[in-house]
Amino acid sequence: MQDDPQPGEVIGAVAEFLRRVVASEADPLLAFQARVAINALEMVRRQLELAPAAAAGECRRLAAILGRAGDLADLDAEFAGKIASGELDLSTPGVADHLWATTLAKLAVDQPGYAAYRAALAERSEGAPAPENKT
Repeated sequence: MQDDPQPGEVIGAVAEFLRRVVASEADPLLAFQARVAINALEMVRRQLELAPAAAAGECRRLAAILGRAGDLADLDAEFAGKIASGELDLSTPGVADHLWATTLAKLAVDQPGYAAYRAALAERSEGAPAPENKT
């Protein structure tokens, strides 16, 4: 069992110190560099918190599409190969939804404040289907 504080909490505390103390009291160059560091720390914190569930969901979706169990790296490599060969495409059941869900999971870590990401989340929570290939 892991004792508190958890790694994400430590990272969040360091980011908050940089935000409240360093960035607010520093000269403009150091304040900018502190904001860059804050963004990096917050991204790592989100990765620690969100990656396990995202990877499990990705693995589940890939196993359903490919019809076999396996680890994420193997399933992902097979999925990419089948897309490259044309065996799978956006018309294959589950592919578009998998790509959309995987993209949203990555944006949750990288750019959770991105307006288009937030709009896509709102649409999905309202039951809108994943975008379809219109070509």
